[in-house]
Amino acid sequence: MEDEKWIQAVERWRKLPAEERKRRHLEAIPRRVANSMAMEGEPVDEDWIRERLAHLINENEVSTPDSDS
Repeated sequence: MEDEKWIQAVERWRKLPAEERKRRHLEAIPRRVANSMAMEGEPVDEDWIRERLAHLINENEVSTPDSDS
């Protein structure tokens, strides 16, 4: 019965639109990094990671040159 739940979860994931899968994947990265760092004995606040990531994303969007140049 546990196999059926796993299979159903995979089927639901595959039915999601590509943008939603990408959003969920990217959203989980800070938590995974924070958990990994904690396991290595160097805990990092997940909110701090999210803030830094948002800053880097915004910085890249702002500094991207226009294709018209």
